[in-house]
Amino acid sequence: MTGRTCELRADKTTIGRNEDNAFQIAEPSVSSHHCEVLLRDGDVRVRDLNSTNGTYINGVATTESVLKPGEILRLGEVQMRLEPDASSAPGKKQFDRTAVIPGGVSRSEFDQAARGPGFDTKAAGFSKRTNKVNRIFAIGGAIIGLVILALLLYILSTIRK
Repeated sequence: MTGRTCELRADKTTIGRNEDNAFQIAEPSVSSHHCEVLLRDGDVRVRDLNSTNGTYINGVATTESVLKPGEILRLGEVQMRLEPDASSAPGKKQFDRTAVIPGGVSRSEFDQAARGPGFDTKAAGFSKRTNKVNRIFAIGGAIIGLVILALLLYILSTIRK
């Protein structure tokens, strides 16, 4: 996935493994909601979202820092580099994309995924998705728990007689 890019157009871009992030990185070492990239006053700020494997700029752990052009941002085992927009005027701070992103997605792949099934453009923040497997597992666990409880009650009632 080396060489893939993502343009930073919004004031806030969320990055993580889940599909509800603006920039999804399908890599196990990246947290579900790993970090966010904020465009503030001409700077690109990176804020860690309590990720499991941490957010690093040039090998230094950070909770929130400015990311400068050419610096390496590491999320888990994935590294990416901020590159200035080639069309910006000389001396003007304009950062429109990250590049060299193993485990990332291209802009066209992101746009295509955004139009895919299950994408809700009106959802705010990180909405929790329903998961049939978890629901079935919970129901199965409850049934097994009730069976064990019934067996224990039966055994206790036979011991008392």
